[in-house]
Amino acid sequence: MPYIRIACAAFACLASVLSAVPAAADTATGNTEAIVEVTDQITLTELTSSFTLTGVPRDVVTTAAPVTMRVTTNNFAGYTVTVQPTTPNLLPSIAGSTDVIPASLLEVSGPAQVGTFTPLNPGTPVVVDTKPSASASTGDVIANNYRITIPFVRPDIYRGTLNYIATTL
Repeated sequence: MPYIRIACAAFACLASVLSAVPAAADTATGNTEAIVEVTDQITLTELTSSFTLTGVPRDVVTTAAPVTMRVTTNNFAGYTVTVQPTTPNLLPSIAGSTDVIPASLLEVSGPAQVGTFTPLNPGTPVVVDTKPSASASTGDVIANNYRITIPFVRPDIYRGTLNYIATTL
């Protein structure tokens, strides 16, 4: 029996030695790939909300201040900005009036026209600016002037909406 006690005593000694040694740490590793996908972006902001051309019939009137906007894009191929009227005519404010001003009498000038004026057309957008590269990081400010030869219509305020569209190339 003493032999068994020695074995038990030896086992107890071995157990106390093993508990004093720290356990080995297990680790596992893995990798993941970070992917950042940058998409094409374009914005048209800060568009002048309205402009007024004032005069009498047969006057040629030009905007006192240009219509401005800011185009921002990260597309390195560039962008184009167009404008076109949403309806064929500027409509009168006086109820029952049949007078209208054809939108095609409005003419636009901008960087794309190099100082010349181009008539607006409800069916075909007019290019008012083109840039073959990305905008500045804060955007590019674009300015357009308008003019009209006022037709022989009754005194009134005639309104129409012009639609600007910025498109990446």
